[in-house]
Amino acid sequence: MMPAERITQELAAAQAAQQDGNAGKARVCARRAVGYATAAWLARLPVPRWQGDAMAHLRQIQQDESFPLSLRKAAERLSTSVTRQQTAPFTADPYADAKLLVAYLDSLASDNEPQ
Repeated sequence: MMPAERITQELAAAQAAQQDGNAGKARVCARRAVGYATAAWLARLPVPRWQGDAMAHLRQIQQDESFPLSLRKAAERLSTSVTRQQTAPFTADPYADAKLLVAYLDSLASDNEPQ
């Protein structure tokens, strides 16, 4: 399966889970969508800036000041564990945060395409 198909599939699953009231599954699917999008973007760079799983990608985005603050905050909300939701930033809409991050990473990947 192509990365774009996986991203679309995970975003759809996140949205469906969120609509069904399954917040945990929505967060997992949203994180995976961002992980696939980040991996696709990193693969297009001449030298990848980092590597790792979806959670590692979210942590890197949240710390990378080259990303806009709104995206770093979205990554922070998605990477926050459910057990810390009372004391840390936590998103009630992981689908929206994932869509925001995926769209930005897609625009970065398009900027890196050979002309």
